[in-house]
Amino acid sequence: MQQQQTETNPLADLTATVITNYTPMEMLINMSLALVLGIVTAIVYRRTHKGLAYSQSFTLTIVFVTLIVSIVIMVIGSSLARAFALVGALSIIRFRTVVKDTKDTTFVFAGLAVGLAAGTSNYFLAVAGCIFISIVAIVLYRINFGALYKTEFILRFNFDQQSPASNYLDTITQYAGRANMLHMESAAEGRYLNLTYDIVLKSGVPPEELISAMDNLEGTSEVVLIASKNDVDY
Repeated sequence: MQQQQTETNPLADLTATVITNYTPMEMLINMSLALVLGIVTAIVYRRTHKGLAYSQSFTLTIVFVTLIVSIVIMVIGSSLARAFALVGALSIIRFRTVVKDTKDTTFVFAGLAVGLAAGTSNYFLAVAGCIFISIVAIVLYRINFGALYKTEFILRFNFDQQSPASNYLDTITQYAGRANMLHMESAAEGRYLNLTYDIVLKSGVPPEELISAMDNLEGTSEVVLIASKNDVDY
């Protein structure tokens, strides 16, 4: 009686072992945790955001990125073939949105990290990482870490060059402890100047006094004072 030899296909064996190791309950837990932590990260981003370039869609992006990454990492599992296939599929997508604030990018990476941890069932790492990142972000926001000045304003106004320049210069010196010219632009065939100053008000001087004084000056118009405790576009 001849012994029949069966040929084994290594690729078939590998494919058979690449079945997801997650139960339906684990998948639901991973996705739910990723969703909750993504919302927490988005809330921290919204609370600590500075500047004028806030976008609601970016806040939603953080939530979706965290959730989607957890799903993607469960799809990949331990399969190298799936990982390469996913890279090829995602290469079709083109992201053309310009991120104005570099800090926004860090929150996207935070969402990615939390999503990866939740998708691989590393629950403690996901929760601890999200909490730790949130605490660091809130503390740095509270102490205004990295800022050169605690209170800054952007002063913009138009000036008629037929009036003496000492009018607005003396007023700025009277109310501001520091003033630096940021921008000067000629208008109306050279008669008017559009001026932009970065100023720090003296201690105890309310912004309303500076605005009122500038409005009452001869030759000044369209006075605008923008709070600038952080980076702004002027």
